[in-house]
Amino acid sequence: MSAPPGADYTYLREVVFHHSQNVLEPSHDHLFQSRLVGLLHRHGMSRLDELVHLLRAAKSQELERAVAEAMTINETSFFRDIRSFDLLRTEVLPKVIEDRRSTRKLRLWSAASSSGQEAYSLAILIRENFPQLAGWNIRIEGTDICAEVVKRAQQGRYHRIEMNRGLPVRLLVRYFNHIGEDWTVKPEIADLCHFRQANICEQLSFQECFDVIFLRNVMLYMSLRTRRVLLATVRRLIARDGFLFLGSAEQPPDRSQWATVLAGGTCHYRPI
Repeated sequence: MSAPPGADYTYLREVVFHHSQNVLEPSHDHLFQSRLVGLLHRHGMSRLDELVHLLRAAKSQELERAVAEAMTINETSFFRDIRSFDLLRTEVLPKVIEDRRSTRKLRLWSAASSSGQEAYSLAILIRENFPQLAGWNIRIEGTDICAEVVKRAQQGRYHRIEMNRGLPVRLLVRYFNHIGEDWTVKPEIADLCHFRQANICEQLSFQECFDVIFLRNVMLYMSLRTRRVLLATVRRLIARDGFLFLGSAEQPPDRSQWATVLAGGTCHYRPI
């Protein structure tokens, strides 16, 4: 695939930013070459400059969104950054459960759920460690901008290589069914998780606020302004006594709105 001139890369970066708010630096231009191969083939093209020409001529929102989705970083694994899950198990969920005893409802949000491993990890943690929640109304929402990974999350089917990343064997055997080279999540876990395509930088609607929100390793690729807007949305959607988990290299841009709580070798945030 031949490389387009610099102006074409600039245009592609603008398309990605418009639809996902992700800021791609010129040093990452080489990623367009590999991540858009499938999109090019589906549209009968072989070069990026052909795609740019079509984008400029057609002004297709659907095609632009497809480009933005293809450039989204979907790195994930089961129980990624185990310290957050340990803290959730030992301190956060016990407090939330005590505070929700009257309603017997629990709401969690994996805000950039990718192919679903984070949301399913939350479900496994709940089923494995909190048997007293049997009969509670529990719902884990998973959202992602990329339709392809949302579909994978809904299927709950993973290759054995993916299963070997972060998932202990005892949990693998207990909560997944083995089918050839793949494993599928069992109904008792799948029933807790609900996935849909959504852009977290746009208006989101949920029926209820969340007790726990995982918004990890997302803001790294956003501008300061976008981060402020996103965290304002999150603050609207989190319960007044809720818990927010960010990536280890992230923190709220407006510290007057969030209290930092250090615990378990990591940190989480509470709305002020």
